[in-house]
Amino acid sequence: MTCKQLGGACQMEFRADTFEEMAELSKQHGMEMFQKKDEAHMKAMEEMQGLMQSPKEMQEWFESKRKEFEDLPEN
Repeated sequence: MTCKQLGGACQMEFRADTFEEMAELSKQHGMEMFQKKDEAHMKAMEEMQGLMQSPKEMQEWFESKRKEFEDLPEN
């Protein structure tokens, strides 16, 4: 999956065997971009922060991304 597919701002690809691993890779990338103060990623993080204000919406978003991951072909 790409950073953008996971709520981020770029086309960097992440590959993992589990959704939890995928989420961790995305999180690490997000922290790197935060430290670099990358403007596009900072904006994406602000949008995610807004989503986090509603636990129900955040859970629904998370589950939709998990399903998207699970529906990907294995390669």
